[in-house]
Amino acid sequence: MEKKIVDARGLACPLPVVNAKKAVGEFQEDGVLTVLVDNEIAVQNLQKFAVQKGLEAAGEKKGEKEYEVTIQVAVNAAAAPKVQEEAEEEEISCSPDSRRKGLVAVLSGNVMGTGEEKLGKALMKAFVFALTKQDVLPETILCYNSGAYLTCEGSESLEDFKALEAEGVNIMTCGTCLDFYGMKEKLAVGTVTNMYDIVETMENAKSIIRP
Repeated sequence: MEKKIVDARGLACPLPVVNAKKAVGEFQEDGVLTVLVDNEIAVQNLQKFAVQKGLEAAGEKKGEKEYEVTIQVAVNAAAAPKVQEEAEEEEISCSPDSRRKGLVAVLSGNVMGTGEEKLGKALMKAFVFALTKQDVLPETILCYNSGAYLTCEGSESLEDFKALEAEGVNIMTCGTCLDFYGMKEKLAVGTVTNMYDIVETMENAKSIIRP
């Protein structure tokens, strides 16, 4: 079995994929290509490249800014027509889209857990902050009941929500809840939603996280 290693650490996008594609084309028999990279975007692009070639790939984080992508090379499967290769190159993304399709975060209150309210609010603030630091962000965040306070003026988590929105996360706050608490004019991030959309979003979610 043929084995190759491509060290693409420090290389700007799309060079990790370009070098991996060249290495795959040099295989004379089935084997394993290991690509070393230093960012999650390169891992995603290499896995996408492998899928488009009909190859199996697995990514593993080895350390801080150290990733290893292993591609199982099947020579016959890797032989793709030129038109297909050109299409693959067009789909390489050099800018992060760290949202996970179908991942929904549901915030049904402005406290996390039950018990002392002051502690619950501190935990919720920490939870929202932790969301901003994840490698994979939710596609949508739903806020309802007292969770509506989190997206309004005066919220200690407001800057974190704005940072998430800037990354493309869809933040939706229940309009009925805003009305009930008299805060509709104080919504400071995201959009107003309704129960129909909340139910539909949760029904279509692939996974839901709740603090």
